[in-house]
Amino acid sequence: MDFCKQFNERTKKMEQGMPIPVVITVYEDRSFSFITKMPPMSALIKKVVGLAKASGEPNRNKVGKLTLAQVEEVARQKMADLNTKDVKQAMEMVKGTARSMGIDVVE
Repeated sequence: MDFCKQFNERTKKMEQGMPIPVVITVYEDRSFSFITKMPPMSALIKKVVGLAKASGEPNRNKVGKLTLAQVEEVARQKMADLNTKDVKQAMEMVKGTARSMGIDVVE
């Protein structure tokens, strides 16, 4: 029950319905610590584009378009969880995820 209270306290500012990855560490004395991460990149992209789900066949069926401004917005939101500090590299990661979801990135 203590975990639920702490989790709800940490995530109350985040948008309702977004998946929140959590890394939980439980110690021998039954105490715990946890780290909340940003929502997955695919969830952020679907929110920005306004999709319920991605394409089942991304190479054939395109389901949306993403502008470079939107790509940068998602990259900046997700930057803390990525293994880069460069926005340009983060944007390339977002573009790759979008392409694998069947979303075209327009210049």
